[in-house]
Amino acid sequence: MLMNEKIKASEVSLTGVNGEDLGIVSTKEALKLAKELKVDLVCTSLMSFPPPCKLIGSGQAKQEAQQARKKEQPSKVKEIRLTPQIEDHDLETKRSQAERILRGGDAVLFVVKISGKEGPQAKSLLETLVKELGAVGRKQTGIQLSGKQAAVQLDPL
Repeated sequence: MLMNEKIKASEVSLTGVNGEDLGIVSTKEALKLAKELKVDLVCTSLMSFPPPCKLIGSGQAKQEAQQARKKEQPSKVKEIRLTPQIEDHDLETKRSQAERILRGGDAVLFVVKISGKEGPQAKSLLETLVKELGAVGRKQTGIQLSGKQAAVQLDPL
């Protein structure tokens, strides 16, 4: 993302601070206007001519660049292990931990270790967690029961 004096094009297609279209203006004029309004001139794409630029409040452009960089990074999958006989307080702790992870932008994989005939109990536990965390995450896959464990992955919204 090019900003201010780093924009080398002779003219730019300018968008104002509030999103209004200011048309095609010379880069010098756009920089002068940016200085008058105490904002940054930011080039949004170099693929077209004249390049589209917009006036953004100082510092806000850097924040947007950081947000874009953060979104580009692949989300990590954090595993949270449970048992079907988990106590209510422990379950609440795991739920709040999962909520914090999802709000941070990472995915959560709930794994319930099962033995014997605990399959339905594990499945209902996972269904409850998925329903309660619906505001911050969505199921990537269905609940998978396989051998000695049941699992479900929630991705952040």
